[in-house]
Amino acid sequence: MTGRSLPPFTLAAPDGAEHTFPTGRPALVVFIKEDCPTCNLVAPVLNDLFNAYGDAVDFLLAGQTLEGNAKLAEVHQLGMPILDDSALGVAFSYDIDTVPTIYLSNGRGEMQQEVIGFVRDEWQALDSALASTTGNDAAAIDWDSLPDWRPGCGSLSVDPTIAARLQAEASDSPLRARSIEIATADDEFEFMFDQGFTDGLPVVPPTPDRVIRMLGGTARDAQDIVARMPPNMGEVTVEKIAINAVMAGCKPEYMPVLIAAVEAVCTDEFNIHGVMATTMGAAPVMVINGPIREKLGMNMKMGALGQGNRANATMGRALRLIVRNVGGAIPGGTERSTLGNPMKFTMCFAEWEERSNWDPLHVERGFNKEDSVVTVFAMTSGPVQIVDQDSRDAAQVAGSMGMSLESVFHPKAHRAGIDSLLVVCPEHVDTLSRGDYSKGDLRAQIQSVTEKPLRDLVESETSGIGMKKDRAAGMPAEKLDRMVPKFASEDFIHIVVAGGDAGKFSGMFHGWASGEIGSMPVSRKIEDV
Repeated sequence: MTGRSLPPFTLAAPDGAEHTFPTGRPALVVFIKEDCPTCNLVAPVLNDLFNAYGDAVDFLLAGQTLEGNAKLAEVHQLGMPILDDSALGVAFSYDIDTVPTIYLSNGRGEMQQEVIGFVRDEWQALDSALASTTGNDAAAIDWDSLPDWRPGCGSLSVDPTIAARLQAEASDSPLRARSIEIATADDEFEFMFDQGFTDGLPVVPPTPDRVIRMLGGTARDAQDIVARMPPNMGEVTVEKIAINAVMAGCKPEYMPVLIAAVEAVCTDEFNIHGVMATTMGAAPVMVINGPIREKLGMNMKMGALGQGNRANATMGRALRLIVRNVGGAIPGGTERSTLGNPMKFTMCFAEWEERSNWDPLHVERGFNKEDSVVTVFAMTSGPVQIVDQDSRDAAQVAGSMGMSLESVFHPKAHRAGIDSLLVVCPEHVDTLSRGDYSKGDLRAQIQSVTEKPLRDLVESETSGIGMKKDRAAGMPAEKLDRMVPKFASEDFIHIVVAGGDAGKFSGMFHGWASGEIGSMPVSRKIEDV
């Protein structure tokens, strides 16, 4: 826009002399690079303009590579130096998209005219403007020998591999996190270990350009506070999520999932402090539903609960790094797990919604099928395999699952408010489907086959788990004969479908304490996708 102030800058010429803009008199600011055919086309024209007006107008050519600058000047025998903008800071501050781009400014640095690429009529108009400004004769240019137009080339400052670094270095960078400088001789990966930023495995150093690229995965402002993370009540900004996502090896498009997951675990219902601090060794398990599964290339099929898929592995890991590095849940500190478990590294997978006729998890939890949703569970162990290769009808398969779930916490721990997650494999789904079993039917059968008379759940010489003998001693026989199912309610049995088409091996995750004294599953819609 004519009259707007152009950003000031200082660049060095090949001889080391510094050239500063604004100069106090009219100036032509030119962005140029050697490997651009159109820049080579206009270089002789610029030289002719310099010869005609250089006594009254400052010519500031900002070149984008040192080697290219020298070559361009030599090939075209330019009378003015090409200044060093190989760091691309000036091109970035001017938001240059195309080279050549030329600005004619007055002595105060206010733009009078802009020319992009080569359009002969526009360059002739620039020549006329320079003649009018200086009072000099027009430049001796054979305009008829030049083409009507030529498109410019992309500026290096918009190269995706460079633009993130420039944004990180800019004065208006969205980054606010403390920068840590390391010595050139230090190993950056060992440094991250030494600083305690890792989960025991190597992490990707979160350099500013990597963090900027990660922030490109969300429209949220980098300094938006997503949540306050216990136990330190650290402010989890979008930037800090991005930093830990980089360290975990995530892609930018995973950011909306991580933002929703952070929102979920930082609720009072989920109680992330209790989950990480309990000596029982609980850890968050993320289940993803909806269209985003395919968009991110998540694994919901063969090996869904194991290694090998970047989205599954790194999103689960990123959440744990955030809990560690922002929330302060560090083993030996506030994290007091007696044994720990591998899920404290990562556990995130997608439900194979299309593999059954059942409502997927997020629909059961009140969302629309087309919504993308993350649900977090606090689990203490898993996945534990349920091996049943012999059952041929639905009731048998459901019964096997119930018998396996008997082991949650302890076989004698009945009527328990324990959230458990059952992952039904496709072959077992097929058997259940032949019996027209719904998820509700499966839950009911699990409760049925796990029923035991209360007298069998009293402590004994074999195990001290169960109702205490002195309490049972005063109960009438009919009360001791009452049948008690494994779970306090069917609502504590959560069911999803995942796994490869071959193999009759389902899985289960054992929960932690549920309800107000522990943790409840929490779902959040994934926005900004």
